[in-house]
Amino acid sequence: MQNQEKPLYHFVGIKGAGMSALALVLHEKGYRVQGSDIEQYTFTQRELEKANVTILPFDETNIKDGMIIIAGNAFPDSHREIQEALKKGLQVIRYHRFIGDFIKNFTSIAVTGSHGKTSTTGLLSHVLSGIEPTSYLIGDGTGHGVSGARFFSFEACEYRRHFLAYAPDYAIITNVDFDHPDYYKSIEDVFDAFQTFSTQVTKGLVVFGDDEYLRKLETDVPVYYYGINDDDDFQAKNIERTTSGSRFEVVHQGETIGQFAVPAYGMHNVYNALGVIAISYLEKLDMTKVAEEMLSFGGVKRRFSEKKVSDMIIVDDYAHHPAEIRATIDGARQKYPDKEVVAVFQPHTFTRTVALLDEFAEALDLADEVYLCDIFGSAREQQGDVRIEDLGDKITKGGKVVKEDNVSPLLDFHNAVIIFMGAGDVQKFQHAYESLLGTTRRNKM
Repeated sequence: MQNQEKPLYHFVGIKGAGMSALALVLHEKGYRVQGSDIEQYTFTQRELEKANVTILPFDETNIKDGMIIIAGNAFPDSHREIQEALKKGLQVIRYHRFIGDFIKNFTSIAVTGSHGKTSTTGLLSHVLSGIEPTSYLIGDGTGHGVSGARFFSFEACEYRRHFLAYAPDYAIITNVDFDHPDYYKSIEDVFDAFQTFSTQVTKGLVVFGDDEYLRKLETDVPVYYYGINDDDDFQAKNIERTTSGSRFEVVHQGETIGQFAVPAYGMHNVYNALGVIAISYLEKLDMTKVAEEMLSFGGVKRRFSEKKVSDMIIVDDYAHHPAEIRATIDGARQKYPDKEVVAVFQPHTFTRTVALLDEFAEALDLADEVYLCDIFGSAREQQGDVRIEDLGDKITKGGKVVKEDNVSPLLDFHNAVIIFMGAGDVQKFQHAYESLLGTTRRNKM
C-alpha cells in the first residue's frame, strides 16, 4: 500500500532516451510511473516493457487529476497532453529541470560533450555500480535507481543549453564540437554554453586534453585534463591493442596509478576510460577494483553493437555526427583490419546535414564503400533544403541511396563489415538487409 500513496508520474514522451531512463530510475525507487508517446516502436521501450511500465498513445485523456507531469524536451507547451495538464492545474516539470533537482541528493557526475556522452556514461555507471551503490541515467534509454546510492552518474545534453539546469559535483566533458545547428549559431556559441556549464560544477572538471576549446575553460574548481600527452593530468601510457580492445597504464602526477584494459576498440574508448578513471581516482576509489569492473563492461545500446549473419559482420551504431562516424569506422578498422568496411548512413535532421555536409562526406570516405538512406527528420523538423543526393555527390567511395524495400545492392559484399549508422530509424534498413541476407545466402548453400 505504501507504493500507492506516492504520486503518479506521467511522462510525456516516455520513449525519449533520457525520459525512458529517468522513468526506469523512478520506477526502481518505488514510484508509480507511466507515460505516453508515438505508437511506432523504438529501441528504448524494451526496458520499460520489461519493467511493466505502462506506455500509452498520446491522448489528452491520459492526463488525470493528481498526476505530476514530466515533459520531454522534444514537445512544446502546446502539446495536447501538456495543455490538458495545465488546464487541470497539474505540476508540469521539464525533464532537465527535474534532473537538476534530483541529483542534489547524491555525489553527482554529469557526462557531457558534443559526442561520446553515452558510451562514457555507460562505462562510468558500470564501474561505479560495481564498487559503490550508484543510480544512473544513460542516453541509450537505460536507467537504474537504488536506495542509499552514493553516486548518481548521468548524461547531460547541451542541446538548447538544457544542461544549464544542472549543478553537479563533477563533470566529464569529452569534447566541444559544432552540432545542433538548428539552435547553435557557431562553434563559439557551443563553447559559450560549455563555459557557462563548467562554472556550475562544484568539485571538479575532468576534460579531454586534446580539445582546444576545453583548454580555454575558466572556472573556480580544479580542471583535470586526460589524454596521452605530457601536459595531461591523467595520461594513458604504453597503449597496446588486445584481442578485445586496448590495454594501457595510467600516470597521474608522475606516478602510475594502475594498469587498465577497456574491452572496446578505437582510441576514443581509451579516452572515455581515462575520464572514468580520473573521476574514480578523485573520489578515492580502489584502482584495482576500477580496473576489474572495466574489464566486464559490455557496452551500451547502439554503440558498435555487432552480430554475425552468414559471412558478414553487421554493426549497429548511433553515430550521427562526422566525429562519431570517424570513431566508429576507426574502431571497425582496428577490430577487423583484414576486412572491407561498408558504411550505410542515415543523416539525422536536415539542419545538421546541410551544416556539416562536407564533414560528413570526409568522414564517410574513410569506409571502403558508402550507401545512404533518406534523411531522418525530427519532432521539430520534418523537411529542409537539402537532399540525401547532395551528400552522395560529395562522397568519393560511393554514396548511392538505398531504400528499405530494396537493400539488394548490399548483397554484393562478402566476408566484410557493414556498419548501419544514424540516430533515426536506420535499424529498419539493417533488419531488411539481415532478412534478405539470410534468405539469399541460405539458398546458395
